[in-house]
Parts: sequence; structure tokens; C-alpha cells
Amino acid sequence: MEKKLSTRLLKFLAAAFAAAFAAGGLAAAQAQDFPARPVKLVVWTAPGGSIDTLSRLIGEKLTPRWKQPVVVENKPGASGILASEYVAKAPADGHTLLVTINTTHINIPVLRANLPYDPVKDFEPVSQLAIGSVALIAPASHPAANLQDFVAQAKKKGGAVNYGSWGVGSSAHLFGTLLQQKTGLDMNHVAYKGEMPAITDMLGGRLDVTFAGGGTTRAQLEGGKVKVLGITGPRRVRALPNVATFAEQGFPGFELAGWVAVYAPARTPRETIRKIAADIAEVVQTQEVQARMIENGFDPVGSTPEQFGALYRAEYPKWKQLIMDSGAKVE
Repeated sequence: MEKKLSTRLLKFLAAAFAAAFAAGGLAAAQAQDFPARPVKLVVWTAPGGSIDTLSRLIGEKLTPRWKQPVVVENKPGASGILASEYVAKAPADGHTLLVTINTTHINIPVLRANLPYDPVKDFEPVSQLAIGSVALIAPASHPAANLQDFVAQAKKKGGAVNYGSWGVGSSAHLFGTLLQQKTGLDMNHVAYKGEMPAITDMLGGRLDVTFAGGGTTRAQLEGGKVKVLGITGPRRVRALPNVATFAEQGFPGFELAGWVAVYAPARTPRETIRKIAADIAEVVQTQEVQARMIENGFDPVGSTPEQFGALYRAEYPKWKQLIMDSGAKVE
């Protein structure tokens, strides 16, 4: 009887090992076969903004490496919800990826109870591309030289300010709400489908100021159209070394910096995710890409899926507390 049990156990273990080996072989084969067709980088902002620019840079460098076109598909609107839902429901094979910031996976889930996607269950973290701070900009003709001047002048005029952001619940919206609380200004929030439409309206006189990413801000500065009043984050950014942070100007509470990252749909094969992350990291670490990312206002990263997952878990409670403290609400 014992001999029969031992024989059965051995057969069972052999079958289990064979299945595991086959599964591992299948996963490796899937990774080797990736990509089998063009890859889409889905971006939740309109064309022309800093996230769109960064995505196109990464796609341009991945295309020859993968021997398949890597194209950017813009799906602006609803603070990234449309793009996130689209990727969450895409085939889990690595050919549709989301390039996003913390807004879609932290801010919006904290502010909205019923989303068409779960930021944890419906996605696999792939890689953190970069760290990015948010700048508050005004038209070049604005009389204020910095954030302190802007607040003082606004108070003299009654404290009413129209400011733009790239979406309800975004970091820009959040920082605007927090600035309103700390200064007592009457700040009216106007949400747009990306940074560029907000900047266009600001330059057209429909907004007093707007928030924008470092890359967009630098490009607008070079064009002589805007001035930067201050920048969020724990320290000055390499692309805008002469711009003082909010904290340096006497406005603490704005030290959190945003991140740009890549997600895949849940259940994407692990080996495929590792391949995508490894290739992205190699691209990000090249001298050319690093230089262009810094020029566009980003601090390059290029992490592993595990590192990005750990960052998300660490950052989530900090952002959540900031959102709660700010009193920001979805309008």
C-alpha cells in the first residue's frame, strides 16, 4: 500500500513539475514573442503636453529595439479615467500600455468612489519613468515676479483668481485647492483636457494662472510667453534651477512630487512585463534620453516593476493625506 502511495506521489510530483516547467516555458516564449504587432502607449492628456512629449520620446526609442511601431494614442478627458478604463479593458498581452501620473491611480480613486476601473486589481505596475514637479505659471506680462508677489497682488485686488489645471482631481487641482486654503484667495478652478488648452486660455486672458508640468513650462519659457511663479516638490528641478519651490517662498505643504509611470492591464504575463520594464530602463538610461528628459522637466528613473510597486504603496498614504488636508472635491 505504501509503495503504491509512493508511486502515485512521485507521479503527481513529476506531473506538477512538468506543468510548472511548461508554464515557465510558455511565459518565456510569450516574452520572446513580444511584441508581435504595434504597441500603443495610451496617454490621458491632449497632444503637446509634457506627458505626451515624454511618451513620444520613449516610443521613438523603443521602436527600433522592438522592431515594431510604438505609437502614442491620446485619450484625453475625465482626468485620465477614459484612458485608464481603456487600458484596463485591453487585451493583457503588453501591446496596450498606459503612460500616466499619480492622478489616475491615487488622486482620482481617493476622490471618487465609483470608478470604471480598480487602480490596483486592474493593472500591473511596469516602470516608473520619471519624477516630475508641477509649476504655477502666469503670462509673461503679469506684474508678479514670484508666488509671494502674486498672492500679495491678488489680495489687493480682492483675492479672486481663476486658475487652470489638466483635470478635476489632478495634482494641479489639488495644489490649487491647497494654495487657496493657505492664502485665503478666492481661487476658481477651471479643468481642461491637458496642459496646453489651459495655457492657451491663460494666454488669451481667460485665466490668471495655470499649473503645468516642468517640460511644458520650460518650452513656454523659451518661447517668452510665460513666467514661472513657483514649483512644487521637495527641491528645485534641474530643468528650472532658478525657480524657487513653494516651500522656499514660505508656502509649506507642497513638497510631494508627482511621477510618470507605465502600467499594463492586469494578468499580463509576468515575463512580458519584465521585458517591457527592462527595455524601458535601458532606454531611459541612455545619455540622449536622459538629456532630453531633463530638458523637458523630468528627473529620469526607469525602475523595475517591483520598485515601482513599492513606490506606489509608499506614496499612496502620503498623497491621500494631502488630498484630505486640502479638502479638494470633485466638482
